[in-house]
Amino acid sequence: MGTVRILLTVIFIFVCIALVVLVLMQEGKSAGLGAISGVAETYWGKNKGRSMEGLLVKLTKVAAVLFMVLAAVLNLNVF
Repeated sequence: MGTVRILLTVIFIFVCIALVVLVLMQEGKSAGLGAISGVAETYWGKNKGRSMEGLLVKLTKVAAVLFMVLAAVLNLNVF
């Protein structure tokens, strides 16, 4: 059972590193002065789910869920 705990810990470390990298790769959410004056969104703003930014957001959500699940499993002290 010790090998399972070691394997889960290694996976947990990789997920932690991936989560940090994914968060740092994302753009800031500051809209600047465009939000004050009411400027319409651009094409990339409307189709964010299909862009690289949308992919990063989805991958960040998956990594965050994996982080929480692995943290809970490793904290059970079953292994």
